[in-house]
Amino acid sequence: MNCIDERTLNPLERHIHEVLLSHKEHANSLRIGQAAEACQCSVSKISKFVKKLGFNNYKQYMDFIAGKDLGGVSATNEIQRIRHFLESFDPKLVEELSELIERHAKILLFGYGPSLLCCEYFAYRFCNCTDKTTMAISDPVSVANMADASSLLIILTETGKFHSFKDVYENAKKKGCEVVIIVEEFTAELLEQCDRLFYLASQKQPQHLKAYEKSRTAFFIFLEEVIQRFLNSR
Repeated sequence: MNCIDERTLNPLERHIHEVLLSHKEHANSLRIGQAAEACQCSVSKISKFVKKLGFNNYKQYMDFIAGKDLGGVSATNEIQRIRHFLESFDPKLVEELSELIERHAKILLFGYGPSLLCCEYFAYRFCNCTDKTTMAISDPVSVANMADASSLLIILTETGKFHSFKDVYENAKKKGCEVVIIVEEFTAELLEQCDRLFYLASQKQPQHLKAYEKSRTAFFIFLEEVIQRFLNSR
Protein backbone atom coordinates (compact mmCIF):
# COMPACT_ATOMS: atom_id res chain seq x y z
CA MET A 1 0.00 0.00 0.00
CA ASN A 2 1.24 3.52 -0.79
CA CYS A 3 2.19 5.58 2.24
CA ILE A 4 1.20 9.11 3.15
CA ASP A 5 3.86 11.53 4.35
CA GLU A 6 2.25 12.86 7.54
CA ARG A 7 4.84 15.65 7.72
CA THR A 8 2.78 17.44 5.06
CA LEU A 9 -0.37 17.40 7.25
CA ASN A 10 -1.49 19.99 9.78
CA PRO A 11 -2.82 18.78 13.18
CA LEU A 12 -6.48 18.60 12.05
CA GLU A 13 -5.58 16.72 8.86
CA ARG A 14 -3.43 14.31 10.83
CA HIS A 15 -6.37 13.75 13.20
CA ILE A 16 -8.71 13.06 10.25
CA HIS A 17 -6.27 10.56 8.79
CA GLU A 18 -5.80 8.75 12.11
CA VAL A 19 -9.55 8.54 12.75
CA LEU A 20 -10.31 7.21 9.28
CA LEU A 21 -7.45 4.72 9.54
CA SER A 22 -9.15 3.38 12.66
CA HIS A 23 -12.27 2.77 10.52
CA LYS A 24 -10.46 0.93 7.71
CA GLU A 25 -12.38 -2.31 8.37
CA HIS A 26 -15.56 -0.43 7.41
CA ALA A 27 -13.97 1.75 4.73
CA ASN A 28 -16.27 0.49 1.99
CA SER A 29 -19.45 1.37 3.90
CA LEU A 30 -18.40 4.53 5.77
CA ARG A 31 -20.05 7.46 4.00
CA ILE A 32 -18.44 10.88 3.91
CA GLY A 33 -21.06 12.36 6.24
CA GLN A 34 -20.34 9.63 8.79
CA ALA A 35 -16.62 10.23 8.37
CA ALA A 36 -17.09 13.95 9.05
CA GLU A 37 -19.11 13.14 12.17
CA ALA A 38 -16.45 10.71 13.43
CA CYS A 39 -13.72 13.31 12.82
CA GLN A 40 -15.85 16.15 14.28
CA CYS A 41 -15.39 18.32 11.21
CA SER A 42 -17.35 19.33 8.11
CA VAL A 43 -17.85 17.27 4.96
CA SER A 44 -16.07 19.98 2.95
CA LYS A 45 -13.04 19.63 5.21
CA ILE A 46 -12.90 15.90 4.46
CA SER A 47 -13.14 16.62 0.72
CA LYS A 48 -10.36 19.22 0.85
CA PHE A 49 -8.22 16.85 2.90
CA VAL A 50 -8.39 13.99 0.39
CA LYS A 51 -7.79 16.36 -2.55
CA LYS A 52 -4.70 17.74 -0.78
CA LEU A 53 -3.34 14.20 -0.60
CA GLY A 54 -3.83 13.84 -4.35
CA PHE A 55 -6.88 11.55 -4.43
CA ASN A 56 -9.69 12.21 -6.90
CA ASN A 57 -12.40 11.90 -4.26
CA TYR A 58 -13.32 10.53 -0.83
CA LYS A 59 -14.10 7.06 -2.20
CA GLN A 60 -10.66 6.70 -3.74
CA TYR A 61 -9.05 7.72 -0.44
CA MET A 62 -11.12 5.13 1.45
CA ASP A 63 -10.15 2.47 -1.11
CA PHE A 64 -6.56 3.41 -0.32
CA ILE A 65 -7.28 3.08 3.41
CA ALA A 66 -8.80 -0.36 2.79
CA GLY A 67 -5.65 -1.44 0.98
CA LYS A 68 -7.15 -1.74 -2.49
CA ASP A 69 -5.00 -1.45 -5.60
CA LEU A 70 -5.47 2.04 -7.04
CA GLY A 71 -3.80 1.22 -10.32
CA GLY A 72 -0.59 3.10 -9.65
CA VAL A 73 -2.18 6.25 -8.15
CA SER A 74 0.24 7.86 -5.71
CA ALA A 75 -1.08 9.50 -2.56
CA THR A 76 1.29 12.46 -2.65
CA ASN A 77 3.37 13.49 -5.62
CA GLU A 78 4.35 16.40 -7.79
CA ILE A 79 2.08 15.31 -10.64
CA GLN A 80 -1.03 15.65 -8.48
CA ARG A 81 0.08 19.07 -7.23
CA ILE A 82 0.75 20.34 -10.73
CA ARG A 83 -2.57 18.93 -11.92
CA HIS A 84 -4.26 21.07 -9.26
CA PHE A 85 -2.15 24.06 -10.38
CA LEU A 86 -3.25 23.61 -14.00
CA GLU A 87 -6.91 23.23 -13.07
CA SER A 88 -6.85 26.59 -11.28
CA PHE A 89 -4.49 28.32 -13.75
CA ASP A 90 -5.39 31.99 -14.34
CA PRO A 91 -4.58 33.10 -17.92
CA LYS A 92 -5.18 36.73 -16.89
CA LEU A 93 -1.84 36.62 -15.04
CA VAL A 94 -0.10 35.60 -18.26
CA GLU A 95 -1.76 38.46 -20.11
CA GLU A 96 -0.83 40.99 -17.43
CA LEU A 97 2.84 39.99 -17.26
CA SER A 98 3.06 39.93 -21.07
CA GLU A 99 1.74 43.48 -21.23
CA LEU A 100 4.25 44.61 -18.60
CA ILE A 101 7.12 43.09 -20.56
CA GLU A 102 5.88 44.69 -23.78
CA ARG A 103 6.02 48.14 -22.16
CA HIS A 104 9.73 47.85 -21.25
CA ALA A 105 12.85 47.78 -23.41
CA LYS A 106 15.00 45.86 -20.92
CA ILE A 107 14.11 42.79 -18.84
CA LEU A 108 16.17 41.88 -15.76
CA LEU A 109 15.51 38.44 -14.25
CA PHE A 110 16.67 38.08 -10.64
CA GLY A 111 16.84 35.02 -8.38
CA TYR A 112 18.88 32.99 -5.93
CA GLY A 113 19.89 29.32 -6.15
CA PRO A 114 17.53 27.20 -8.30
CA SER A 115 15.46 30.30 -9.07
CA LEU A 116 18.52 31.93 -10.64
CA LEU A 117 18.90 28.89 -12.91
CA CYS A 118 15.29 29.46 -14.01
CA CYS A 119 16.15 33.12 -14.68
CA GLU A 120 19.09 32.12 -16.86
CA TYR A 121 16.91 29.78 -18.90
CA PHE A 122 14.18 32.38 -19.44
CA ALA A 123 16.69 35.12 -20.24
CA TYR A 124 17.70 32.93 -23.17
CA ARG A 125 14.05 32.27 -24.10
CA PHE A 126 13.06 35.95 -24.04
CA CYS A 127 16.11 36.94 -26.09
CA ASN A 128 14.98 34.53 -28.80
CA CYS A 129 11.31 35.49 -28.94
CA THR A 130 11.38 39.25 -28.28
CA ASP A 131 13.48 42.27 -29.18
CA LYS A 132 14.04 43.00 -25.48
CA THR A 133 17.48 43.19 -23.92
CA THR A 134 17.25 40.42 -21.31
CA MET A 135 19.71 39.45 -18.56
CA ALA A 136 19.74 37.09 -15.58
CA ILE A 137 21.37 38.53 -12.44
CA SER A 138 21.77 37.44 -8.84
CA ASP A 139 23.11 40.31 -6.74
CA PRO A 140 21.76 43.73 -5.67
CA VAL A 141 24.86 45.53 -7.01
CA SER A 142 24.07 44.35 -10.52
CA VAL A 143 20.53 45.66 -10.13
CA ALA A 144 21.86 49.07 -9.10
CA ASN A 145 24.21 49.14 -12.10
CA MET A 146 21.88 47.80 -14.79
CA ALA A 147 18.39 49.02 -13.86
CA ASP A 148 16.92 52.18 -15.38
CA ALA A 149 13.55 53.69 -16.22
CA SER A 150 13.20 51.45 -19.29
CA SER A 151 13.72 48.26 -17.23
CA LEU A 152 11.36 45.69 -15.79
CA LEU A 153 12.89 43.69 -12.94
CA ILE A 154 11.30 40.24 -12.57
CA ILE A 155 12.20 38.45 -9.34
CA LEU A 156 11.61 34.69 -9.13
CA THR A 157 11.30 33.12 -5.70
CA GLU A 158 9.70 29.94 -4.44
CA THR A 159 8.63 31.18 -0.99
CA GLY A 160 10.29 34.60 -0.57
CA LYS A 161 11.72 33.42 2.75
CA PHE A 162 15.28 32.51 1.77
CA HIS A 163 16.41 36.13 1.49
CA SER A 164 14.71 39.53 1.63
CA PHE A 165 14.42 41.47 -1.64
CA LYS A 166 14.02 44.81 0.13
CA ASP A 167 17.50 46.09 -0.89
CA VAL A 168 17.00 44.85 -4.45
CA TYR A 169 13.67 46.64 -4.67
CA GLU A 170 15.02 49.89 -3.22
CA ASN A 171 18.02 49.88 -5.58
CA ALA A 172 15.74 49.34 -8.56
CA LYS A 173 13.27 52.07 -7.58
CA LYS A 174 16.10 54.60 -7.25
CA LYS A 175 16.71 54.05 -10.96
CA GLY A 176 13.02 54.33 -11.87
CA CYS A 177 12.75 50.60 -12.59
CA GLU A 178 9.43 48.74 -12.23
CA VAL A 179 9.63 45.58 -10.10
CA VAL A 180 7.48 42.44 -10.07
CA ILE A 181 7.87 39.28 -8.04
CA ILE A 182 6.72 35.86 -9.24
CA VAL A 183 6.26 33.60 -6.22
CA GLU A 184 4.75 30.15 -5.94
CA GLU A 185 3.74 30.23 -2.25
CA PHE A 186 2.11 33.43 -1.04
CA THR A 187 4.17 35.45 1.45
CA ALA A 188 2.62 38.71 2.67
CA GLU A 189 6.01 40.36 3.30
CA LEU A 190 6.72 40.34 -0.43
CA LEU A 191 3.94 42.86 -1.05
CA GLU A 192 6.26 45.55 0.33
CA GLN A 193 9.18 44.44 -1.84
CA CYS A 194 7.71 44.93 -5.32
CA ASP A 195 5.21 46.92 -7.38
CA ARG A 196 3.24 43.84 -8.45
CA LEU A 197 3.11 40.33 -6.98
CA PHE A 198 2.24 37.34 -9.20
CA TYR A 199 1.15 34.55 -6.85
CA LEU A 200 0.94 31.24 -8.72
CA ALA A 201 -0.11 28.25 -6.62
CA SER A 202 -2.63 27.77 -3.83
CA GLN A 203 -1.43 24.23 -3.02
CA LYS A 204 1.92 24.31 -1.23
CA GLN A 205 4.74 21.84 -1.65
CA PRO A 206 5.67 19.67 1.38
CA GLN A 207 6.63 22.00 4.22
CA HIS A 208 9.51 19.83 5.42
CA LEU A 209 11.36 20.69 2.20
CA LYS A 210 13.76 23.63 2.27
CA ALA A 211 13.20 26.34 -0.35
CA TYR A 212 16.08 25.12 -2.54
CA GLU A 213 14.68 21.56 -2.44
CA LYS A 214 11.29 22.55 -3.84
CA SER A 215 10.51 22.26 -7.54
CA ARG A 216 10.18 25.27 -9.85
CA THR A 217 7.71 23.54 -12.19
CA ALA A 218 5.05 26.23 -11.78
CA PHE A 219 7.54 28.93 -12.89
CA PHE A 220 8.26 27.04 -16.09
CA ILE A 221 4.60 26.48 -16.93
CA PHE A 222 3.63 30.09 -16.23
CA LEU A 223 6.57 31.73 -18.01
CA GLU A 224 6.38 29.37 -20.99
CA GLU A 225 2.80 30.57 -21.48
CA VAL A 226 4.16 34.14 -21.55
CA ILE A 227 6.79 33.02 -24.09
CA GLN A 228 4.06 31.47 -26.26
CA ARG A 229 2.20 34.78 -26.41
CA PHE A 230 5.27 36.49 -27.85
CA LEU A 231 5.95 33.65 -30.27
CA ASN A 232 2.35 33.72 -31.50
CA SER A 233 2.47 37.49 -32.03
CA ARG A 234 5.40 37.31 -34.46
